[in-house]
Amino acid sequence: MARARAKRGRGRWRRWWWRLLGLLVLLPWLVVAVLRWVDPPLSAFMLGYLLQRGADDPVLQHEWVPLASISPHLQIAVIAAEDQRFAEHAGFDLPAIRDAVTEGGRRGASTISQQVAKNLFLWPGRSWLRKALEAGLTVCIEALWSKERILEVYLNVAEFAPGVYGAQAAARHHFGRDADCIEPRQAALLAAVLPNPHRLSASRPSAYVLRRARWIERQVGQLGGVAGLARVHGQTQDGMR
Repeated sequence: MARARAKRGRGRWRRWWWRLLGLLVLLPWLVVAVLRWVDPPLSAFMLGYLLQRGADDPVLQHEWVPLASISPHLQIAVIAAEDQRFAEHAGFDLPAIRDAVTEGGRRGASTISQQVAKNLFLWPGRSWLRKALEAGLTVCIEALWSKERILEVYLNVAEFAPGVYGAQAAARHHFGRDADCIEPRQAALLAAVLPNPHRLSASRPSAYVLRRARWIERQVGQLGGVAGLARVHGQTQDGMR
C-alpha cells in the first residue's frame, strides 16, 4: 500500500514537471503572439538601463511611433547597415553565419530579427544560454510576425545613444526633428552608430562614423533606395514567404 502511494506520488510529480515544461515552451509563443498587435511599452534593454542608471546618466528617452511615421530613408538604412538579406531569410542569415565562423567570430552575423529577440526579451552578453534563448525567440518572431512588424519593433527598441531608444527619440535627440522627417544622410548616420551607440554619435560623428555612413549610403543605393522596401512592405503575415 505504501509502495502504491509512493508510485502515485511520483506520477503526480512527473505530470507537474511535464506541465511546467509545456508552459515554458508555450509561454514565449503566447507573449510573441500578443506583441504581434500590442506595442511593448519597454524592452528588456530599456529596463536594464533603468535599473543600472546612475545619477549622472541620461534620462531614458523613448516614444513609440508606427512604422508609417518613420522615414523610409531610415528604414532602408538600417536594413543596409544591419541585415541586407532581411526580406529573404527566415530569421537567420546562414551565409553571414558561415562567413563569421570562417573569420573566427571577428564579425557579427545577427539579423534584425535576432536583434529584436535580444533587445526586447533578453540581456547583453555572449553566453551560450542567451544565444540559445535568442534563437528560440527568433523562430517565434519570424513565425508569428510579418517582416513589417519586425522592422517596426526593431526601429522602436534599438538604442541610438546612451538611454535613447527608438527612431523617434533618436531623431529628436540627434537632429531636433521627428522620425518621419529624417533625411538620407541623417538616416545613414543613425544606422552607422547602431553597433555601439555608447561610443559612436550620429550628431557628432567621428571619422569612422562618417566613413561608415558613406558605406551605408552606397549599400542603400545597391538595394534600390527606398524602393527596396517594397520587398518588406509587400509581405503579409499570411504570405510572407
